[in-house]
Amino acid sequence: MLLVSIYGSDPEIEVVGEACDGVEAVAMCRALRPDVVSMDIQMPNLDGIAATRQIMVERATPIVIVSSLDSTDIRFSMHALNAGALMVVAKPGGPGSATYELDSRELLSTVKAMAQVKLVRRWASIPPYQQRAPTESAIAPTDRASMLLGIAASTGGPNAIRKVLAGLPPDFDTPILIVQHIAAGFSEGFATWLHDTTSRPVTLARHGELVERGACYIAPDDRHLGIGAAGKLSLSAAAPIEGFRPSASFLFSSLAASNGAMAIGVILTGMGSDGLTGLRELKERGGLVIAQDEATCDVFGMPGAALRAGLAPAGTPLEHIADRVVAALAHRKPP
Repeated sequence: MLLVSIYGSDPEIEVVGEACDGVEAVAMCRALRPDVVSMDIQMPNLDGIAATRQIMVERATPIVIVSSLDSTDIRFSMHALNAGALMVVAKPGGPGSATYELDSRELLSTVKAMAQVKLVRRWASIPPYQQRAPTESAIAPTDRASMLLGIAASTGGPNAIRKVLAGLPPDFDTPILIVQHIAAGFSEGFATWLHDTTSRPVTLARHGELVERGACYIAPDDRHLGIGAAGKLSLSAAAPIEGFRPSASFLFSSLAASNGAMAIGVILTGMGSDGLTGLRELKERGGLVIAQDEATCDVFGMPGAALRAGLAPAGTPLEHIADRVVAALAHRKPP
């Protein structure tokens, strides 16, 4: 099998089991207790979505979805992320494929990184969000229509972003710019999945497009996303920032420069510290920073970096981030 051969080529990876279908995958995960699971989507008896969901209930284990770039598989992969998988990567072609070496390296690095993630299932209820009186970290009153909301995430981000968007009221009219670290080829499917599961207008960002009220724009593959002159989207092929293109820091820096105090930056679950530099600039320009709390993060890297830097007073549970955004905007009145 191709994937077993690729994993076997790395001395840091030991393949402890190979399942023929989803039922066997669940049983092997229960018996072998692996550090990470590489999951296909199309399997007999129990597909990858149902197998992922069952594994996350029985024994939470990092799951990497390995998918073809077929539109159906991409759609199913998004549902597997919703079921609890952490990442999705493209399935490498055969050794004769032009991208075989690159795809194999990306697969190996992703699997090894996800093996380090320690997941804990959280079933306890979270107390309702208590709206606080405005503090110095709250943005000053201004016109809501000129506001922009930026959201960025990495590991575990697709489902977190979905929950934030789904939690916003139907009449939420602030444009939203989103950066999600995701494997090449999956951005369009991610945008379609968010559109279908949140009932919000979500599309891939296009360079020079004028932002519309209430619309959500996803950074496309291999391009930084920002806001340019006259409220138009800007896509950039500038060098990756800390290894990322699109970069969360690029997005937040752009919002700081264009909107300053009229911007909100939300940083969600993800490895590393992407977004920290841009959020610092946004904070300095008077913008509001909201960081997901550790208890509801799959990986606390990106929000943790922002909180340790003092860019937000405290972490916010994922279930209450939409409320925080709406509450911040509720204090704003046209001048």
